Amino acid sequence: MSDGVLLVGEPLALDLVNTRSAVGDALATPEGLRGWLLLEADRLPEMPQEITGRELEAVRALREHTARTLDHVRRGVRPRRADIGALNRFQRAAPAISELSWRETGVVATRRRLGSASERLTAWLAEAAADFLARPDVAKVRECEADDCILLFLPAHPRRRWCSAARCGNRARVARHYQRHKAG
Repeated sequence: MSDGVLLVGEPLALDLVNTRSAVGDALATPEGLRGWLLLEADRLPEMPQEITGRELEAVRALREHTARTLDHVRRGVRPRRADIGALNRFQRAAPAISELSWRETGVVATRRRLGSASERLTAWLAEAAADFLARPDVAKVRECEADDCILLFLPAHPRRRWCSAARCGNRARVARHYQRHKAG
């Protein structure tokens, strides 16, 4: 959300943290949360039928715990026990099972979560955060180098400097061009 438009495509945990940017909070309202979930729908096993203030507050709390934990972990610092505990509680609130069913070709196991829609949503997001935080490359997470951007990204290339080359990168290149021509 470097310019008010959500950027997605990073690991889900980073996309969640990036819903809060220098220009605002995409999760300020239930409609904002629904919009973000729709952008991430292909990475979520289900979409809640209804987004209420309860779901919004739970996801915002999860985002805060994820952001603080990520800030510590990427710097090699022990995260706060309360944040780790909260991420674990979010997952435990909707336990995951491998539900068996029969199809024409045999038994199929489908991963499902138990609990309310709100608990399932935050449990899936907390699980994505836990999986990401435990990855060895979490230490490579960077903050965008644009002056007016605080978004995080996991660079696929070691020279990547911006959350989005098309947005922040382009603005930085235009600013450098302007400075060179202004000085000349």
